Amino acid sequence: MRPDWAEKDFYAVLGVKKDASADDIKKAYRRLARENHPDSNPGDTAKHDRFKQVAEAYDVVGDPEKRPKYDELRRMVSSGGFRGGFGGGGYSRGGADQGINLEDLLRDRGGPGGGGGFGDMFGDLFGGGFGGRRTSRPRATKGADVESTATISFTDALEGVTISLRLTSEGACATCSGTGGKPGTKPRVCAECEGSGFVTGSMGGGFNLNETCPACRGRQLLYDEACPTCHGSGRGSSSRTIQARIPAGVKDGQRIRVRGKGGPGENGGPAGDLFVTVKVSPHRVFGRSGDNLTLDVPVSFDELALGSEVRIPTLGGSPVTLKIPAGTPNGRTFRVRGKGATKPDGTKGDLLATVEVQVPAVLDVDARAAVEAYRIATAGKPLRSNLFDQAGS
Repeated sequence: MRPDWAEKDFYAVLGVKKDASADDIKKAYRRLARENHPDSNPGDTAKHDRFKQVAEAYDVVGDPEKRPKYDELRRMVSSGGFRGGFGGGGYSRGGADQGINLEDLLRDRGGPGGGGGFGDMFGDLFGGGFGGRRTSRPRATKGADVESTATISFTDALEGVTISLRLTSEGACATCSGTGGKPGTKPRVCAECEGSGFVTGSMGGGFNLNETCPACRGRQLLYDEACPTCHGSGRGSSSRTIQARIPAGVKDGQRIRVRGKGGPGENGGPAGDLFVTVKVSPHRVFGRSGDNLTLDVPVSFDELALGSEVRIPTLGGSPVTLKIPAGTPNGRTFRVRGKGATKPDGTKGDLLATVEVQVPAVLDVDARAAVEAYRIATAGKPLRSNLFDQAGS
């Protein structure tokens, strides 16, 4: 970043208020970028310049780390703290007639050679300080997210369970703590990026892009002797066992996020997250449909024809009695409320019991005689007459 940006109102360039949300800033940038993009406006130098201004503004106020520093610098400029201004792309070094000397201000408030504060803030903002490049502190980086798979029982899926997972993840090398250098050796500032951790590459069309320095991999420092464990990469793998809570009511194939259980962060950054894909083993009796359990209940013909009461099991609870009205058709489903899976709000779904007529493979003499008598009694009431009538229409 350049010191002359302190005189530019990037919010006005994007057409948003100073307190605009990040989403509003992004929307404004995308709209203006589409309207002024060089590919859409060939030969229109005014729109080309406008596109560059929009891109420059979004690079600052669209960045959650740069924006507060830019706002603070603008506040100090507008309050008259830098009466000499930043004309000509530099900053004032004048005496009393030009107001406060910026270098003195930074030095007094902890600038180069001081103890932190505004000097560090502006040094980070402008890429290494005024009048010389300064090595900034390594940026905290969130750890990598980790994927895992766990198989649990049908009952555990309904009630919730805490499981142990053995994880192997990539993180900072344990030998060199992520520096990439041999322990006990002293580092030197990377000559390629001058200790900034990035280099500037050209994208063409007058645009530049900051990229991670290929020499130091963004670590800003180099070691003449590489770490014997990671061979200078600064990365290593580690295995650990963690406890993960699988919530009640989880479904087969569902992906559970466990925050902070992923790979370790670097330079004080937070750990990544763990994503567990849950596989649920089937039950021998019960099935599942969303938050409801399902159950196939075998019944006889007479129980449906004459009506009956049958006892059916529930998962983890006492049996219940299912009242079947006379004339119930085969395949009808009955609902037993509150005997299903646990929902996210703590309530329970239902048990859906479907009656299925079981035809005996073998009949004894008395049963066969009874069935034959039933056939004779219902012979005058053909069941399939409507089938042929509808087929011919």
